[in-house]
This record gives sequence, C-alpha cells and structure tokens, in this order.
Amino acid sequence: MTNTETQSPARLAANDSGRADILAWADASGENVFTSDTHFRRVLALYANKERLAALEDELTRFGAEVAGPIDALVCKNNEPLNLPRLDRWSDYGERTERIDHHPTYHEAGRYIYGSGVMEAYRDHPNAIGALSRFYISSYNGEAGHNCPLACTAGVIRVLQELGSPMLKDKYLPGLLNRDYGEHLEGAQFLTEIQGGSDVGANAVRAEKAPDGTWRIHGEKWFCSNIDADIFLMTARPYGAADGTAGLGLFLVPRTLDDGSVNEFYIRRLKEKLGTRSMASGECDFNGALAYHMGPLGSGFKNMMGLVINTSRLYNAVGTCAVMRRAFLVARGYAHHRQAFGTPIVNYPLVQETLADVRAEIDAMVSGTFHLAAMQDRLDRDQCDTNEQQFFRVALNVNKSLTAQSGRWACVQGIEILGGNGAIESFSVLPRLLRDSIVYENWEGTHNTLFMQVYRDMHRYRLHEGFIAYLRGLLDEARADEGARAGELDNSLSALEARIDEILEMNPASASLAMRPLAQRMAYLMYACVRTWERTRQAPADDNDEASLEHFLDLRLRASRTASDARYLERIAMLAQ
Repeated sequence: MTNTETQSPARLAANDSGRADILAWADASGENVFTSDTHFRRVLALYANKERLAALEDELTRFGAEVAGPIDALVCKNNEPLNLPRLDRWSDYGERTERIDHHPTYHEAGRYIYGSGVMEAYRDHPNAIGALSRFYISSYNGEAGHNCPLACTAGVIRVLQELGSPMLKDKYLPGLLNRDYGEHLEGAQFLTEIQGGSDVGANAVRAEKAPDGTWRIHGEKWFCSNIDADIFLMTARPYGAADGTAGLGLFLVPRTLDDGSVNEFYIRRLKEKLGTRSMASGECDFNGALAYHMGPLGSGFKNMMGLVINTSRLYNAVGTCAVMRRAFLVARGYAHHRQAFGTPIVNYPLVQETLADVRAEIDAMVSGTFHLAAMQDRLDRDQCDTNEQQFFRVALNVNKSLTAQSGRWACVQGIEILGGNGAIESFSVLPRLLRDSIVYENWEGTHNTLFMQVYRDMHRYRLHEGFIAYLRGLLDEARADEGARAGELDNSLSALEARIDEILEMNPASASLAMRPLAQRMAYLMYACVRTWERTRQAPADDNDEASLEHFLDLRLRASRTASDARYLERIAMLAQ
C-alpha cells in the first residue's frame, strides 16, 4: 500500500473519528469516585454512625475527587518501570540505613491518601466503617503503593490499642494515627518464613528475653511487605517454647532505636513482584533486633489472627471491591464511546451482559463486605451474640476468598471489553489492576487455606450453625417487605445446611475437595441475604437496585439465566448504563 493510499482523506477521517472517540472516553474518566458510586453511598448511610455521617461524606467527596484526579496520575507515574522502589542500604557516608528509595510521586500520593484521615479514623475506636470507607475510595487506584501499608498499619494500631502497654501506646499511637504524611508512622506485619507460609506453626524465628525485660529477635523472614515501615509486628518463638502455633509469641519491633540508630535487622533484597509493585516487599534477617512482646506469650498466634490477619482479610476484601468498581467504570465508559459497525458497543447485548454481571457482583460484594465491617465494630464493643460471632468468623474467610477471586475476574472482563487495547499498560489502568488482583488473591490466605479453615471450623466447632442462623434472622426481618425473595433464599439455606451435613460425614480428603464449591455457595448466599435485608432498611431505591439484585441471583444462585426473556434484555441494558 502506498503512502498516498494510507493518507487518503477517507482513511484520515476514519482515524480521526476513532481517536476522537477514545479521547472523549479518556476525558470523561475523571468523575468523582465517591459521588458517582450510588450503591456504596447507600450502604455507607446504612452502617455509618449517624452523627458522623455528614462529616464523613464531606471527607469522602473531597477524597473521591482527589483519587480520580491527582492521585490517579501520581500512581500511574509511580508504577512506571524506572520509578519503582529501590533498596539503598547505606548512606553516602557509609552509615547503615536499610533505606528504601521511592520516586517523588510515591510520597506525593501518600500525602493525599494519609491526609484523607484513613488511619486517623481509629482515634474513635472502634471505627472500622470510618477507616474502611476511606480505604475503599483509595483502592480505586489499586494497591497504589500505600494501600497494603494502610492495612498493615491498621493491624498494628489494633494490637497496640488492645494489648499495648501505656508506654508503647504513648510512644507509637500518636504517629500511627496522624494524618500528616510528614509526621505519620507506618506499620508492617512479618509472618512468612521460607519454610512456613500458611503453615505458621513451622516458623523458626527465635525470641530471646533480655535482662531489661525487652526481647531480641533472631532469624529470617521471607516475605516482608512494606519493608520500609516504622514498626514491624512479627511472630517469633521464645527459646524453650512449644512447637507449633502454641509456642509463638507476638512482638513489636521498631525500625529505629531511641538514639536514632537502625535496629538490628538487615534487608537482603527486594522482591520483584507481579503486582503491587510500587510497594516495597523484601527478605529480612534479624540479628538480635530489639522487640517488645505484645500480650501473653502463649497467645501470640491467637492475637495475630484475631487482631492482625482478620483485619487484613477485611481490608483485602474492601480493596478488591474497589478494584472491581474501577474496572467496571473503565469498561463501561469505553463501551459507551467505542464505535463498532456504526454504533457504540454498549448497545450490543453481549457487552451489556458482561457489564451487568460485573455490576451486580460488585453491588453484592460491597454490601456483604461492609456488613462485616459494621459487625467488626459491634464485636469490638462486645455487642454480638454467639450466632453473630460464629457468622463473622466463617463469613470473613469465605468473603476474602470470593472477593479476591471476583476482583481478578472483573479485571479480565473489563479487559475483554477493551479488546486489544485492554492489554496495553499505557492505555488504561486495567493491566495494573489485574496484576494487583492476582497478588490480593494470595495475600492473607490463599483460597485453599481459607477453605480448609472454614472446614475445620465447621467440623470442630460447628460454626456453620451460627452462620446459617444469622442469615435466617436477616431473612426473617426482611420477610414482610421481601417475602418471595426471602422464601427463595430460605430454601437455599436449607439446601446449604443439608450439603454441609453431607460434607462433614465424608472422609477428610473427599471433604476437602468439596469445600471450594461449598464456600462459594456460602458466600453467594451471604451476599444475597444481606442485600435482601438491606433493601428493607434503606430509603426506597431506583429500579437499578432491584435489577442488580435480581441479576446477581440469576448469575450466582439460580439454576439458569432467563436470557430469552425480554425483561432480561431490558435489565442488562439498564445495568450497562
């Protein structure tokens, strides 16, 4: 083909038209992520403290604009290959620093994110709703270099608030709760050792008590995220302690000592990760590092799980919900602007169905996850009965698994709508969100680890009884307004109950293989019951809310879709708008 042919007026006009559509999509992509998220705003109004709601909404409105505008641009720049964190262990004058060198955009984004008050919210402990609502908005940009550190810092704050001595609280909580990026402190949690990931009881790092009552940590930690944190929480085994998880203590290790020198830890190298790349993760040796034990020595694993890992699992779920929502916004916006065969591709039913699937899943998971966040606050106030406590323990784990799985799925669905453009790093945020989502799936417990924890809890403690009883209670409260749907879901709970009884009668090997579909079913039923209950507690919603819930039931719980039904076509067209 000659240059004259490629530059013909007709071809140039076609190029200009296609490029104009893409530019229009890009220009329309900066909407405020809080004010445009109608479903989340309804959920927040249901669960937030009514006296704080107006002030919280004002903060989130401001933060939502920052996330969509300057923070988005900063995070994109920070994630360019040449701008990722680097290890710089020594100063120019030969002093050991164990320093992580970040691109300036990392710190600029951090000033906005911490300035939202996301960690300061814990001054009003318990206030998971206040912290996690800000974290949700921040996570529209994926991990963004700071969102994993926020989850880790929240765990450190909870441990200090529950277990810290007055000295440690006075020393560290003011910095951890400070929204001023120049003055704040960050936390990290180091559990994983090369021989002990999910098998925490195999951990071998040792703790030695010093004459002054403090402790010294010796050993290697294999996966240390937010390696440049100011405070590390870690498990270690005191000399002479029992094997397994019973012998693990929980310790707080400061990065620097009171004289300003670096504590006795040494970063071997930074990990080159698939995702969450602007957040530094590394391998670390401890050679007599000063530490303080947190809580009774024999309760280290229990406290780590209850205060740190469970907190991180809730944060992980909130973060993936936001990633799903961002993927939906990118794909929906593109579908409204991209032309194919003379019409925007959003007019094609297959595109509409893809968008409807993702939107319905997001709405369900946002509802379920923030229901758990509100319950966390009630648990911290000792306001939950036995059924609620059992429900929370089971639901937290199936929710972490399913939200992480759906986060990856939603990113892939979004990329499909963008076609070949979806695979281009510079074209949209979706490739980075997909890579982050794969990491989210494996943080704080893989799917198999979570499924087996649920199995053990059902087999040993019959926690499924409280899980099902709690959901039945929600349906009972909703029955007057949502009678038909409540009846349908009640029947599904009965079928779930029977299936659990069957699995608990199986040999352990066969039972383990049945856990994946069972855990998924448990999570989907939880979302459906919570959504049904919510609708009776909220102000009347528009038709989109009803359409979203019905579509979720079709997608995840009913035997088949009714794709030939004209009402189905109307519904997916509505949800794609």
